[in-house]
Amino acid sequence: MEFTIKQLAPLEAAADCLLLPVLGDKLSSAAAELDGAQGGLLGRLVAEGDLAAKAGSTLLVPLAGAAAKKALLVQLGKEHKAKTLRDALRAGAKALLTSNCASAAVFLSGLKKVDFEAALAEFTQALVTEDYRFDRFKSKPEPAGKLTRFTVALGKKDEQGKVEAALARGLAVGHGVNFARDLGNLPGNICTPEYLADMAGAMAQEFGFKCQALDEKEIAALGMTSFLSVAKGSDVPPRLIVLDYQGGKGKPVALVGKGLTFDSGGISLKPGEGMDEMKYDMCGAAAVLGTFRAVAELGLAVNLVGVIPSCENMPSGRANKPGDIVKAMDGQTIEILNTDAEGRLILCDALTYVARHEPEVVIDLATLTGACVIALGHVTNGLFANDDDLADDLLAAADKSGDLTWRMPLFEEYQEQLKTNFADLANIGGRPAGAITAACFLSRFTEKLRWAHFDIAGTAWKSGAAKGATGRPVPLLIEFLAKRAKKK
Repeated sequence: MEFTIKQLAPLEAAADCLLLPVLGDKLSSAAAELDGAQGGLLGRLVAEGDLAAKAGSTLLVPLAGAAAKKALLVQLGKEHKAKTLRDALRAGAKALLTSNCASAAVFLSGLKKVDFEAALAEFTQALVTEDYRFDRFKSKPEPAGKLTRFTVALGKKDEQGKVEAALARGLAVGHGVNFARDLGNLPGNICTPEYLADMAGAMAQEFGFKCQALDEKEIAALGMTSFLSVAKGSDVPPRLIVLDYQGGKGKPVALVGKGLTFDSGGISLKPGEGMDEMKYDMCGAAAVLGTFRAVAELGLAVNLVGVIPSCENMPSGRANKPGDIVKAMDGQTIEILNTDAEGRLILCDALTYVARHEPEVVIDLATLTGACVIALGHVTNGLFANDDDLADDLLAAADKSGDLTWRMPLFEEYQEQLKTNFADLANIGGRPAGAITAACFLSRFTEKLRWAHFDIAGTAWKSGAAKGATGRPVPLLIEFLAKRAKKK
């Protein structure tokens, strides 16, 4: 899609469709200007309820006496709450993409009590993500969307710089989300650890930052026995992917992403129904890579390290068995009571490794537990942290980006469930509080770090008719990193 910025009047905008916001029963200044040339048609449609008062409602109206062919009215609502505005803009983007128009111009400037830059960034991001499709394996894919040219109308000449920045922000976040979705949607026979490493390397080369992919021998030399205990059950070799983006000053933020490119459960085999969705068990890794892509595209002034342990979890004669004991990279011993609790076994070594980079903070992202889905459903990310300030910053970023997140407890009492007679800790703590005990397990390897953990098992992908990866929580992470970049 081609994006341009111009100073335009609604009557002169030569586009197939003009997107015009409506605030309750009031037309925006651009819509009112056009309304005068239409004999008051737009105002009457709003007054008579053809455009519903509910935020997110849309109405496509044919035009006469204007350079444009149609106007798409988008109801933003009387109240200007961030979520309401975000949902309305997304609805407008979706309606525009299905309007059978090849070109469009959007008039978002000059709205009272509405942050124009934030609204434009949200709308642009929505255009990119709503236009997403994954059909590379279909012999007869559906025709691509018709909308190819998009113009942002300037309200004032001095808005040019702000509009460019907002447009760039929306595009970069949208591209990062879609990159993560692409990786998540790939099947396990294509998206192997080696493929994931190759994609990370290609992206790093494109944007000019460092990427290293360690093979099995190099991983073993690091003492990552816990990680390799999971990988050894598969014939597909593991990779440890390390990314290094230098855009700012000071200690880096570190992102650690779970990269299980397929999770059968191992010897503790998962039920067959729905097991195909275990290709999504690398969505934490995908989110890290999507975030790096967006950060690099924006050129954010931050230092960022990424660590992705990637392998398959498969049943074989070499696979972990319930009751096995392995030693983690930091020397702690782990009794494996369930081989399907494998994500924490690869993450614990990655969290130990990332300390070498002396990060200011560490954030891991993992489709870690079904228990988090039971607790929070498919709506909300689970957030755990050993640092209140870090948790508060991430929750603020979640609120600003609209990526719903809830902080969960890490009380010391939960550690009791990880006790075992035969090792330093067990890899599961039983059915009660399963998402919490999984986070408690990871906390054993982050005691010297400012650390947060996102359990995205319920939010990283959708099932059913809308089946596919979501790209969450890339927008949240970009909001978090962008705010840090401003502080430096």
